[in-house]
Amino acid sequence: MDKPIGFGRKKRLGDLLVEAGTITQDQLTQALNVQKTEKKGQRLGDVLMDLGFTDEKQIMKALCSQLKLQPVDLSNIRIPEEITKLTEEAVLRKHNLIPFQFHEKNPNVIKVAMSDPLDIRAMDDISIITGLQIERYVATPGDIAAAIDRYYGNAEALRVAEQYTREREEQNKNKNVEAEDESNVQQAPIVKLLGQIIEQAVHKRTSDIHIEPMENQVRIRFRVDGVLHEAMRHDISLHAALIARIKIVSGLDISEKRRPQDGRATSIVDRQEYDIRVSILPTVYGEKVVMRLAKKKALTMDKKELGFPDDELAKFDKILSHPNGMILVTGPTGSGKSTTLYTALNELNGEGVNIITVEDPVEANVAGINQVQVNEKAGLTFSSALRSILRQDPDIIMIGEIRDQETAAIAVKASITGHLVVSTLHTNSAASTITRLADMEVENYLIADSVVGVIAQRLVRRVCPNCGVVHEASPADLKTLGLQNLNRKVMLRYPGHKECVRCGGTGYFGRIGIYEIMPITNDLRQAINQGKNADELEAIALRHGMKTLRMSAIEYALKGITTVEEVRRVAFEDEDE
Repeated sequence: MDKPIGFGRKKRLGDLLVEAGTITQDQLTQALNVQKTEKKGQRLGDVLMDLGFTDEKQIMKALCSQLKLQPVDLSNIRIPEEITKLTEEAVLRKHNLIPFQFHEKNPNVIKVAMSDPLDIRAMDDISIITGLQIERYVATPGDIAAAIDRYYGNAEALRVAEQYTREREEQNKNKNVEAEDESNVQQAPIVKLLGQIIEQAVHKRTSDIHIEPMENQVRIRFRVDGVLHEAMRHDISLHAALIARIKIVSGLDISEKRRPQDGRATSIVDRQEYDIRVSILPTVYGEKVVMRLAKKKALTMDKKELGFPDDELAKFDKILSHPNGMILVTGPTGSGKSTTLYTALNELNGEGVNIITVEDPVEANVAGINQVQVNEKAGLTFSSALRSILRQDPDIIMIGEIRDQETAAIAVKASITGHLVVSTLHTNSAASTITRLADMEVENYLIADSVVGVIAQRLVRRVCPNCGVVHEASPADLKTLGLQNLNRKVMLRYPGHKECVRCGGTGYFGRIGIYEIMPITNDLRQAINQGKNADELEAIALRHGMKTLRMSAIEYALKGITTVEEVRRVAFEDEDE
C-alpha cells in the first residue's frame, strides 16, 4: 500500500528512464530542452514519445521495474459503479489516472492506475476527493484514456450537449436568434462534443462514425469490427450546429444543405494523427454524416500480418513475383482491399523500381512511391491520369479502383506492354472478377493475356479472447460447416458474456482476413478465352487447389478463431445447393 506522504526526495521520470536504460542521458537532456522551449506544460513522457525516443509500453515497463509497482491491464477489468461515482472525469483526465478497485483486505484503500506514479500532487488530489488511501498501479496513458471514455465518455458528451442546449435557449430568448450561423458553430460546447465523439470512436476501435438525424433525435452509431452499434443519442436541436462544425473542419460549404458533399479532416487522439473522410447526404430529417477514420501510416504492414495461412501466402508471393500483368484485389467496401494493396506495394517497393499510383483518395503516404490524387473537377480522372503515367516510365502501376470501361481498357493495355498493374474491383468472388471485366467490354483474349492473379477477400470478426466459450456445435451449425454427417462431437468457440469489458459485450474483438486466391493457370486462360462463365471458371480453379472464401471462413471457425455466425454473415452460400 502506498501513502502520498513520506517520499522524501522525489525521483523524476527522466532519471528513472535513464536508470532503466529506456533512454540515454543525451535524449533526456534534449527532451527537457524541448519541454522548456517548444512544449511548455506538456508532460515529459509525452515529449519523449513525440520525439520518438520511447513509447508507452517501454515507459510503463521501466516504471514498474524501477518503482517495484505492478502493471494493470484496464481492458480486462470492469470498474464498479460505486468507484466511478467517487471522482469527476475532469480530475481523472487532468492527472491521467483512474481508480479501478477497492483493496481486497482494506476498505480504506483504493487501487489507482496511473501513467505517472511519481505524481504526488495527483495522488494527494485523489486521496482527498475519495477520502481513501492510494495504492499505485501503472497503466499506459492510452489505456487510461480509453477506460475514462468507457465509463465517463457518454456522461461527458451528454453534459456538453445539455450545456449547448441551455446556451442556445438563452441566446434565442435574448437575441431572438433562429438560424445557425458560423459564429454559433464555433461555440465551445459543439467543438468539444465533436472532439468527444471522435475520441470515443478511436478508443472503441471504430472505422466509421454515423451521425443520423431522426424526427426528434440525433442518433450516433459506431461501426466496430464491421458491425454498427449505437453509441449515443442527443436532442435534434444539436444537429444543425454539429453538422455545421463538421463542414467547417472538413472544408465543405456550410450553406449548402441540399446536395451531397465529400471532404476530409484530420484529428489527433493520443498523439496519433487520424485521417477522417467525411461524406454528407441530405435525408428527409436533415443531413446525415458518415466519417471514416483511418490511422495515418496504418495501411502498410508486413504481409504476414494480413492473416494469410502459409499455403495462401505462398500463392500471394507467387502472384507478386510476376514482372508484368494485372493483379486484382476484389471485395465489398470495408473488406480490407486497400490494406492488401498497400502491403503488396510495400513488398514490391525498392530502389530499382518506379512505382506510380493513381488514387481517389490517397489513403496512405508511402515513402519511395509516386502517388497521384484524382481530381475530377480539374479534369484529372483515373483514365487521364493513367495515360500520363504511362509516359513516366513506370515499372509498377497501382490504380485505386477500376470503375469504368475506359480505365479497364488502359489498365489491360498497360499490363500487356510490360508493366505490372495492381488494382481493385467490387465483385463477390475471384471468378466473377473475370466476368466483370468482360462486362466492361474488355475482350476475352486480352483478359486471358493480362490477368495473372485475383485475390478476393473479406474480414471476419475474431472471437473475444476474454469471454469466448467452447461448447458442442448444434445441428444447424454443423450443417453450415458441411459437417452434418460427421459421427463425432465437434467443439466450437462462441461469443461469451455481455459483461466483458474488452469487447464491450459484443463477443468479438478485432478482425482477420479470409482470402480466395486464384492464380491464372493455363487451363483458366483457355477457359477465359472461350468466354466461360464464373461458375465454370471457379470449378477449374478449385481443381487447381483454390480455397473459396467460405472454405477459408469454415477453417477459421473450426480453429476457434471465428464463429459459425460470422461464416453465415460474411461467407453465406445457399446451403441447399
